[in-house]
Amino acid sequence: MSCEGCVGAVKRVLGKMQGVESFDVDIKEQKVTVKGNVTPDAVLQTVSKTGKKTSFWDAEPAPVEATAASS
Repeated sequence: MSCEGCVGAVKRVLGKMQGVESFDVDIKEQKVTVKGNVTPDAVLQTVSKTGKKTSFWDAEPAPVEATAASS
């Protein structure tokens, strides 16, 4: 995704996809994050219909809470 037209195409297909509760398009990072009751494969297939290159990206690791023992 390199332009607002690409973002619009992705938003259109995800907006129509059943089970999608919300999504975030990050044009700078060229990533789309989707939340809802959908499978990752179904999302990938749906976004692929826009003609844009699609692939899974590794999720960022959850922050680790540091605990300190006090004496």
